[in-house]
Formats: sequence, C-alpha cells, structure tokens
Amino acid sequence: MTSTEDGTIILELTKPEETFVFTGVPEEPVPSVLRGFSAPVKVKLNLTDEERLFLMANDSDAFNRWDAGQQFAVKLILGLVRDYQKGRDLELDRSFTSAVCKTLESAMEDKAFQAHALLLPAEAYLADFMKTIDPLAIHEARRFAARAIAAALKDAFLAVYYTNQDTGPYRVDQEAVGRRSLKNACLSYLMELDDPGIRMLCTEQFRSAENMTDVMAALVSLVNTDCPERAEALASFYEDWKDDPLVMDKWLSVQAASRLPDTLYTVKALTRHPVFTINNPNKVRALIGAFSSNAVRFHESSGAGYEFLADFVLTLDPVNPQIAARLANAFTLWKRYDETRKSRMKAELTRIISTPSLSRDVHEIVSKSLA
Repeated sequence: MTSTEDGTIILELTKPEETFVFTGVPEEPVPSVLRGFSAPVKVKLNLTDEERLFLMANDSDAFNRWDAGQQFAVKLILGLVRDYQKGRDLELDRSFTSAVCKTLESAMEDKAFQAHALLLPAEAYLADFMKTIDPLAIHEARRFAARAIAAALKDAFLAVYYTNQDTGPYRVDQEAVGRRSLKNACLSYLMELDDPGIRMLCTEQFRSAENMTDVMAALVSLVNTDCPERAEALASFYEDWKDDPLVMDKWLSVQAASRLPDTLYTVKALTRHPVFTINNPNKVRALIGAFSSNAVRFHESSGAGYEFLADFVLTLDPVNPQIAARLANAFTLWKRYDETRKSRMKAELTRIISTPSLSRDVHEIVSKSLA
C-alpha cells in the first residue's frame, strides 16, 4: 500500500487473494479498479447494478465511469431486446436515465470524453453479446432507449447544446473539439424526438455551421429521419461539395448507413449516380462497404440486402478481387443469425462460390465462411 501526494491510496495486489479493510468511511465503498491503468487488461467484477450506476454517475476516473455505464447499458438494452422479442411493452430503467443526466450535467474537463460517455453501445457491439443475433430487435431496443432518454432529458440536452455552441472563429484545439463533440452528442439524442422545433434546430446547424464536423453531425441526424428536410440537406450538401471526391465519399456513406426502410433502394440508385464508379475502391467502400455494415438494413429478413451484396461482389470480382473479398467478409458471421437470415446468407455464399472463374481472394473468404 502506497500513498500519493494528493492523498490517493494505491492498493497493490501481490498475492492470489488479499483482503483490505477500510475504516472511517460511513458506507461500504464501491471499487473502481485499475484507475489510470493503460495496459489492455480484462477484469471481471461482481458489481451490482446499483454499484455500476453509482460509478457511472460519480467515478472521477473517466474510463471507469464510461466502462461502468457501457456495461450497465449493455445489460439494460439486451433486456429490452428480450422484451421486444416476446412482445412485451418496453420500459427504460429510470435510474439509468438519472445516471445519464448526471453525466450530461457534470463539469468534466474533457468534454470529448463526456460526449463519448453519453453514447449508447453500438448495435454491432450489442450483437456480440447475443448467441443468436436479432438485428431488428437490437435496433428497436436501442432506439427505444435513446428516445426515452431524449424525452426525459430534453431540456437538459438543449441546455448543454446551447452552452457548447462555438463562439468566435473556428478552432481545432482540444477544448473546442470537445465542445463540438458534446454539442453534437446532444443533438443526436434530441433528433430521436419527433419534434419540428428540434428538426429546425438541426437544419439551422447544417446550414450555418462553418466546419465539417458540425455539418456532418446535422446531416447524419437528418438522413436518419423521415422528414422533408432530409432531401433538401442531401441535395444542398451535394451541390456544395460535388467537386471534392473525399467529401463525396462521406455523402455516399451517410446515405448507405441510414436506418430508414428505403436504404437499399437508395443504395441501388446511388450505384448509378455520376459520383459513384465501381473502378474507384474508395467509392465502393464508401457506399457498398457502409451498407454491408448497416446492422439493421443490410440484415432485412427478406434477404434483399444479402442478394444485392452478393451480386455486387460477383460484379466487382473481375475488376478488383481484393475489395470484393473484403465486401464478402460481411457474410462471415452468418451462422450466428436466426434460421431465416442464416439460410439466406448461406444461399448467397453458395451462389458466389459456385460462380466460374471466381478469384482466389473471394474464393478463400467464402470457402472459409462456409466451412
């Protein structure tokens, strides 16, 4: 046991099993383990939900605070997934919303990290915890949680959004970047609400922002929302940036990653757009790669997304077998899905590998997936 200058006591574990007794504290302490530790270590702690929520709301170690929140959020959302699958009404734990509120309103020095701590686990990450992946249930459960948090904390999100608006000239220092991150995290939550005033706020940010970070944050939210402002924003962005190939990659990706039901139709249309060419790997990755990573729309139970990707892989293979093979990787987890999706992905893999003159690159990926 050693003590630092600021009064922190470091407990050193030197044996397989040790006991530490705390005196002079009114309540049983909650362990915040490996504070400030930077090595890649996995630690299993038998913490209760209440203890994780306490760490999420109060831990002064930023990483441990984020980690506690993520672990609790995973458990909470997977519970909502099960409720959704069984047709039960969804309800969000109010204690989690309270912990999110405390993180939102806390005076963290690193606002970029604060923004990160507010985000819910990604759908792909949540899928890793399921024996049989249900993309639709994960999507609906996560969206419900986001909407419930946004509805409960709307005023707080708005207050933090306005507090972190850029003032003065554009800057790229840590403080300014952090403010933008936190502001845009708030906007992302707020846009989960069907609120014309919030859409107006988002549209105004899109139109008036003087940096790509704020423009893209607003555009992503609009593209994920079925509203008239969506088409206007996409058309405006295209007109402003159509001569910049790298920015056009963003324009393609944000549409391919949209959660709206017509995303596959949009992607098919974009393959015929003048900005897209199958001969440019960056464009292929931006559009087709982004769609194949779209956890809910690529995995539509109809299998239309699987058929589209398989067709594209076969078309691309003679042109660029390396990129075609990378796209085929989207099928590699097919065995972990439900029977309907599993059979449809397997059918497309079988169709690809049965194609004459298939490249070695694609053949290797597909054969290993089928093994």
